[in-house]
Amino acid sequence: MSSIKFGRGIGHVYASSKFSISAYKTVLEPDRNEPEWWAGAPSVTKDKTGKIWLAARMREGYSPRGFRGYEIRILSSEDGFKFSTVKKIAREECGMKGFERPSIILDPKTGKFKLYLCGPHPTKGKWHIMKLDDVDDPRDFDPKTIRSVVDPDALGANFYGVKDPFVIFIENEYHMFLIGGIGVERAFHLKSSDGENWALAQPNPILENTGWHNYYTRPACILPLPIGYLMVYEGSNVSWYDPAYNIVSGLAYSLDLYKWFDLSPDSPLFISQTPGKYKTLRYSDFLVLKDRILFYYEAARENDTNEIRVSEIPLDAWREIVEDF
Repeated sequence: MSSIKFGRGIGHVYASSKFSISAYKTVLEPDRNEPEWWAGAPSVTKDKTGKIWLAARMREGYSPRGFRGYEIRILSSEDGFKFSTVKKIAREECGMKGFERPSIILDPKTGKFKLYLCGPHPTKGKWHIMKLDDVDDPRDFDPKTIRSVVDPDALGANFYGVKDPFVIFIENEYHMFLIGGIGVERAFHLKSSDGENWALAQPNPILENTGWHNYYTRPACILPLPIGYLMVYEGSNVSWYDPAYNIVSGLAYSLDLYKWFDLSPDSPLFISQTPGKYKTLRYSDFLVLKDRILFYYEAARENDTNEIRVSEIPLDAWREIVEDF
């Protein structure tokens, strides 16, 4: 993967001066400091008191790939940097062979927390988006309430699976950006009026598999701007070492959530600051606070393990980004 380089132009400006992740703090390490053990796939939300909640996927290194996610871990924090574990949900409790990325949100309609999961369906085999019953406190999520809310066979396309949801509530609708498997992993957009029943918002992938991300092109997270939306997307190149897992990130922009413009077509913007044979930086999410934005992501360490990190973006720097549009 030595071919990864930071590009010039708009993407270079964002990466180098305004959107730097050179400084970071570790939020969650893997349970074992051994190759293939990962802590990652963070999803964050904030409650009405200001407390921050983070859902993560814990991964072991001995099962077949695709089945290594053994636990969804939920943590809480007062400041966004120091987190304490408050809940663990094991794959066995959900009758599943493995987990990938969760998505946790505070529903502005009900004031309750929603938790979406993904993995191979216990009986249907294909990867589904699953959900637990909504709760007032994330400590109360009940794995016995798990059910499928996005069946790939019901989407009307030839998906071999769907996974890694990012859910956001915008203009009285729930939007889900996820990975759809149609030969390779692509980025798709779904929407819902209730957060339970989902349909494709548009039939085709929302970003092309091209340029440096000609193997995978996947959605990571969406940040609403005063005008339009910014997406962190992630991808990999067919020429890279192990492109199914050697995944790094770029930026895209949309005025309406439907038509997206790639801001980093020539090279990725974000790679791990401590790379080994993997440069992975993926599964990111934002949290907007009063004076800063916290950017959470999964990153590779030198010894083929992954951890969750957070980088802080001052709001003044964020305003500069917005003004550039």
